[in-house]
Amino acid sequence: MGKKNKILIYPLIVMGVVLVLANSCTKDDVTSMTKKDPIINWANPDAINVGTLLSEIQLNATSDVAGTFVYTPATGTKLNAGANQDLKVDFKPFDAVNYNAVSRTVRINVLQITSIGGVSTAVFNPNRTYGTMTDIDGNVYKTITIGTQTWMAENLSTTHYSNGDPIPDVTNNKEWESLSSSGYCWYNNDEATYKGTYGALYNWYAVKTDKLCPTGWHVPSNDEWNTLITYLGGEIAAGVKVIETGNTHWLRTIVGATNETGFTGLPGGFRSISNDFRGFVSLGYFGLWWTTTDYTPPYDALVTQLPSYDYSDEGHWGFEAGFAAKKIGGVSVRCVKN
Repeated sequence: MGKKNKILIYPLIVMGVVLVLANSCTKDDVTSMTKKDPIINWANPDAINVGTLLSEIQLNATSDVAGTFVYTPATGTKLNAGANQDLKVDFKPFDAVNYNAVSRTVRINVLQITSIGGVSTAVFNPNRTYGTMTDIDGNVYKTITIGTQTWMAENLSTTHYSNGDPIPDVTNNKEWESLSSSGYCWYNNDEATYKGTYGALYNWYAVKTDKLCPTGWHVPSNDEWNTLITYLGGEIAAGVKVIETGNTHWLRTIVGATNETGFTGLPGGFRSISNDFRGFVSLGYFGLWWTTTDYTPPYDALVTQLPSYDYSDEGHWGFEAGFAAKKIGGVSVRCVKN
């Protein structure tokens, strides 16, 4: 009989414990066990240039439930240059009974294009991998490999040759037109406004010194420009592949522009010595780059033009090498790697 009584007592004790535990659970405990985490959608934003203030373009998280978003850093913050910087959002749902507060973090790259003398506002291709190159003045440039060639993805802005010798800065038009030796200038003689994005304008005599580009780089010949254009499918096909997208700098819509190469061609204009167009012209409409190739010595040399006159009036955006330009004209430079 004793053994039988022990067996009967144990289940009663266990049941009592279960009942006590069940009674100790409050309504709030049950609710908290069923609360859900809201779904936050927020992709890594596109890279921005240093100096760009954070806005709803970057701080644009959404949720599947209503609530409030608090961003760190906040809207209007100016970030320092650097890769993979954290952007955080804390989300608090209005329905706190059924949903938890959650946080999410994404990353953004903040680009510093030049180390001195201004910041580029060029719209680079975020899907391409760029390298960098530094000139003797300390200016840092993006570079891009296209086919078998590696190009600067920005215009040159050095004021010294690669051996350290200074290049004369010639601001006066009459003095510029009388040059038979090297010279450079800034568009409208305004370094602060134009250097960071468009670089400097050089005459052909500076190009032909073979000291304009940093060591290991050189100004391309007309044939080297044509190698690039041929690789991209010819003059018409190449145009949209090398031109900066959007209307940040181009003052006319570039139909079909993709900048898929990452070359990021800009309409930096030029310094003309023509009687019809004397001085600084065509900013926002044309980009010209020197070649090292003579055309009709001693007067003309060849340049590469974007877009070419042959195609732009027809709604196409050709990229063409082989236009003649006066050697004392002021034209942009892109260097290519040796």
